[in-house]
Amino acid sequence: MNKETLTVALISDVFPDASHEARLLDRLRDASSQGAELAVLPEIPLNPWSPSTKNPRDNDAEAPEGPRHQMLARCAKQAGVALVGGAIVKSPDTGARHNTALFFDSDGAFHGTYCKLHIPDEPGFWEIYHYDPGTEAPRPFDQLGFPFGIQICSDINRPEGCHLLGAQGALAVVAPRATEAITYQKWRPVFIANALTSGLYVLSVNRPAPEDGVLIAGPSIAVAPNGQVLLETTDPVGVVTLERKAVEKARIDYPGYLAIRSDLYAAAWKERTVSSQPSLR
Repeated sequence: MNKETLTVALISDVFPDASHEARLLDRLRDASSQGAELAVLPEIPLNPWSPSTKNPRDNDAEAPEGPRHQMLARCAKQAGVALVGGAIVKSPDTGARHNTALFFDSDGAFHGTYCKLHIPDEPGFWEIYHYDPGTEAPRPFDQLGFPFGIQICSDINRPEGCHLLGAQGALAVVAPRATEAITYQKWRPVFIANALTSGLYVLSVNRPAPEDGVLIAGPSIAVAPNGQVLLETTDPVGVVTLERKAVEKARIDYPGYLAIRSDLYAAAWKERTVSSQPSLR
C-alpha cells in the first residue's frame, strides 16, 4: 500500500560495542516518540572508525546475520521503528568483506542489504584495506509503502546511484556517512544536486565526533526534490517528514521531466573499463 508521507529520523550517534545496545534502543525510542517511522544510523554504526589505520581486525567484521545484525533487529522491534543500520559483513564463501547497510522493518524483520560501491583510500579513510567494493547496483526498498534507496558516504559523490534509484521509482535516498567537518561544504552542494537531478529526497546522517585522530563531524541533512534544505542539524536526533506529492511535482518540473537516456549512457560506459579514469597528463 502506497503511503503519502514517511517520517524519518537521522540519528547521529554510534554504538561501537554490544554494551551500547541500551543506548541505541533509547535513541530509537526517542525517534519513535517524535513520529519517526524509519530511523537511519551513520556508516558502520556498531563499529569504531577502524579505517583510521590500514590495519583490519577480524572482530570488525561478521558473518551474515551476525551479532551486529541481531542487535539492530532486536532494537528495531523493541522500539517499533524501521531501521537502516550497518555492519562489515564477511562472505562465508569468498572471505570478502563489505561495508553493508542493513534494512529492518518495525517488527525487526530483515529485508535486505546494500554494499558500498566506492571505497576511499586516503589518510583517516583507509577503507580499501578494510572492505571490498560492492558488486551490485542499488535497488529501492518498498516495504514501508514509500520506496527509498541507500547510498553509503562516498557513493553520493558518484551521482549514478541516486539517478538510477530515482529512475527505479525511489522517492528518497538515505546516505549513512563518516566525513570530516572541514569537508562538509563540499558535500552539501552534492546532496542538493543529487536531489534536484534525481527528483527525490536525499538524506544523510554522519558519525558525530572525532575518532582515533580522524576529525569526523558535521551535520545531518535532508534535501527536498526541489533542492530546498529541510533539515540541517548536529542534534543527535533530527526528524523530517517526506511527502510523495513533492516528488511527483519535481518530476513534472524542470529538470525532472527530461528524458533518461540510459541506453545511450550504458553504451558509452561499456566502452570504458570499471577502473579506468581520464588521464590528467
